[in-house]
Amino acid sequence: MSKQLPTFSESELSRIIEMAWEDRTPFDAITASFGVSEPQVIKLMRTHMKPGSFRLWRKRVSNRSTKHVAKRPEGVARAYCPTQYKQR
Repeated sequence: MSKQLPTFSESELSRIIEMAWEDRTPFDAITASFGVSEPQVIKLMRTHMKPGSFRLWRKRVSNRSTKHVAKRPEGVARAYCPTQYKQR
């Protein structure tokens, strides 16, 4: 039985979806930031995306080494690119 998804604000939900779309942000970073597991992220994406967009996303992230920390090359410890976020 799947664990119930927590309730998120619109901004949190938007950020989770954005992180899931980013090729270099691992699912572990989403878990650390929002407390949702990879299967929960997949369920969330399925719920909040059009079916075709979801299939495209799943095809792209399946077995992608950058989305799974265990599959990343040794020495890559960051969750995102240092230039990814705009500085204020």
